[in-house]
Amino acid sequence: MATATPTPTKTPVDKSRGSYSHHQADDSSTSRSRFEAYNRLQAMAVAFGEKLPIPEIVALGGQSDGKSSLLEALLGFRFNVREVEMGTRRPLILQMVHDPSALEPRCRFQEEDSEEYGSPVVSASTIADVIKSRTEALLKKTKTSVSPKPIVMRAEFAHCPNLTIIDTPGFVLKAKKGEPENTPQEILSMVKSLASPPHRILLFLQQSSVEWCSSLWLDSIREIDPTFRRTVIVVSKFDNRLKEFSDRWEVDRYLSASGYLGETTRPFFVALPKDRSTVSNDEFRRQISQVDSEVLGHLHDGIKGGYDEEKFKPYIGFCSLREYLESELQKRYKEAAPATLALLEQRCSEINIELERLDSKIQATSDVSHLRKSAMMHAASISNHVGVLIDGAADPAPEQWGKTTEEERSESGIGSWPGLTVDIKPANAILRLYGGAAFERVMHEFRCAAYSIECPPVSREKVANILLAHAGRGGGRGVAEAAAEIARTAARSWLAPLLDTACDRLAFVLVNLFDIAIERNRSRESEYGRKTGDMEGYVGFHAALRHAYNSIIKDLAKQCKQLVRHHLDSVTSPYSQVFYENDFHGSFGSSANSYFRHNQASAGSIWFELSDCGQVSHDERMRDQENIPPENNARQKTPGKGTEARDVHRESQMTVPETPSPDQPCDGVKVDVGPRKRIARIGNRNPEQLMKVHNGGSLLFGNGDCGSRSAYTEICSLAAQHFARIREVLVERSVTSTLNSGFLTPCRDRLVVELGLDLFAVNDEKFMDMFVSPSAIEVLQHKRQSLQNRQKVLQSCLTEFKNVARSL
Repeated sequence: MATATPTPTKTPVDKSRGSYSHHQADDSSTSRSRFEAYNRLQAMAVAFGEKLPIPEIVALGGQSDGKSSLLEALLGFRFNVREVEMGTRRPLILQMVHDPSALEPRCRFQEEDSEEYGSPVVSASTIADVIKSRTEALLKKTKTSVSPKPIVMRAEFAHCPNLTIIDTPGFVLKAKKGEPENTPQEILSMVKSLASPPHRILLFLQQSSVEWCSSLWLDSIREIDPTFRRTVIVVSKFDNRLKEFSDRWEVDRYLSASGYLGETTRPFFVALPKDRSTVSNDEFRRQISQVDSEVLGHLHDGIKGGYDEEKFKPYIGFCSLREYLESELQKRYKEAAPATLALLEQRCSEINIELERLDSKIQATSDVSHLRKSAMMHAASISNHVGVLIDGAADPAPEQWGKTTEEERSESGIGSWPGLTVDIKPANAILRLYGGAAFERVMHEFRCAAYSIECPPVSREKVANILLAHAGRGGGRGVAEAAAEIARTAARSWLAPLLDTACDRLAFVLVNLFDIAIERNRSRESEYGRKTGDMEGYVGFHAALRHAYNSIIKDLAKQCKQLVRHHLDSVTSPYSQVFYENDFHGSFGSSANSYFRHNQASAGSIWFELSDCGQVSHDERMRDQENIPPENNARQKTPGKGTEARDVHRESQMTVPETPSPDQPCDGVKVDVGPRKRIARIGNRNPEQLMKVHNGGSLLFGNGDCGSRSAYTEICSLAAQHFARIREVLVERSVTSTLNSGFLTPCRDRLVVELGLDLFAVNDEKFMDMFVSPSAIEVLQHKRQSLQNRQKVLQSCLTEFKNVARSL
């Protein structure tokens, strides 16, 4: 041991080897009352989950290093703990009470989650069965391989010391068959957690056959207690090593262990009976004393020159270790009593304050005005946290509360974007995000999805139906109008599902914010010690608040879907000016430019004709009205009979139209346009010629041998350009701002008002339906009962420790 743990002043040399009925000087009625007070406090701490700095001994070591045998020796009887060593994965708190009247051991287990102890257990096999069954039941419930929740066993016996030890599962290198592979790591982690508190003494066992330089677990202990200041090192099975020594210098060098443990650390060397046959408790204790005597006798007589008895004898034998542990724990109890008393007074005061608050809360269940005020404060606080999370926050931890893109898709049930065969991977897809960051990531993902969709291919039959229908209406814009109509139809079919999916994904991100806001509110209240409307336990109110929040987000999603659909309808309307904007001209070829310039000119001329009452020339009027039926067909005058007049008339009939039927004929035949001229020429054409004209010389179907570009190809090209323009205007101008203002602005600025209207704009009777549910009141009353029980036990412990403090 280190110098901080003094060497015991009494050794077994002064006692009889055949009896454990001795009493140390410190084992007075005062020390016994102090020990009992700490035992009760420990039982209370285990039952109620209190974290109190109670001095305790934690036994740890590798499997088969003799830890179980040592615990049985300290108890003074065997209860087959070795058989359940690998069967238990919970700590075992052994409260050993020296009771001279208990000639047979009385063992009782503390009930789970209670400070009460059950009926006495006498049979040794029953003790082992209880430990094993309780462990298996808890691990099945928690679905874990180990658990830090301890089992508490109180053993009253005339031949055991006043000692409390926390037995831990032994370290193992490999999980046994049927156990999870990470069981060794789980055990090591749990033991380190139990051994880390500075008020605990570590009792580390390692068998003598293991050299210090090759110890597997010594480094783990050094991580917990680097200087071994609070560690008692025990070399078990010491009798196995004795056979290797013949000279004094060999024994003294081994017993010192200074080269590995340091000059101030003195390990204890212990040997226990190897016979595991069933013997009486008296015979078991006699065998322990006999082994002690044999070890000391061999060191004194069997080693040439003996050994340094003055230096090492206090650390040899089980009896020396037992006395040292009992005296060390009693000393720690005495030192810790004042601090324990102060802590108990503090905890009692805190419990009293909590009880008063809970009593007020139960009383307030019938106070409507108080409940309205508290509920409004709570709803306002949650709304504020939602706004903060949208604006950007890093707590609570995104690693725990955030979601990756894949998790959002999976948990929302939306999956991939409709119409896409490729998987969209937006930037930061693998990061766990929430709030405004997750919202922006979904927006970016929507843009990526939208730009991944191109105008789908259109069959020649569809093109023919659209093109010929436009040609039948007259005018010179058949190809362009057909391409625009195809682009508008494709945009409505392919972009609309993307918009709906974007709204649903964004709504899912905002719905997730509710739980995160609840957690953030809870942590803030805990951090600053204040309550913004104490609503804990009101299950009905919390359910109503969650339902109201989800309904608001659902309504926002519905509204946003309508808004973005409206933008889609606008940009795909035949009256939309999307295709005629100046910034659109530069992105297309010369044919497109000429078409748009023509249309702009046409639009301008029509505009001036409607607005300007001035006279126009005959040529301008004829040119503007070329494709317009005359007002009075019957009274139309034939042009003059002169050569010039005939040439003018022939030229007007033979002019190549701006927009042909599907393709220009290969034979160069000019086609009249306009209803009047087309009707006039029908009588002079046979059906085959008319079919050829309307089919554009059959080039629409790709079987012409003319070198000119087919109308089908041109229409598809123009449609793809129109589709890209619709997509660009929709995504960059309309949807982004609409979704941001449609979702985020209400959540930031109007959420508390919307929640208030839904929850509080009702009469008192309907409002109280959220609070008078039997389950909510039952939860509050159950918590009050638990607090009262804890207060009672803490107050009793406080009274005991006050009596102990007076005797110090």
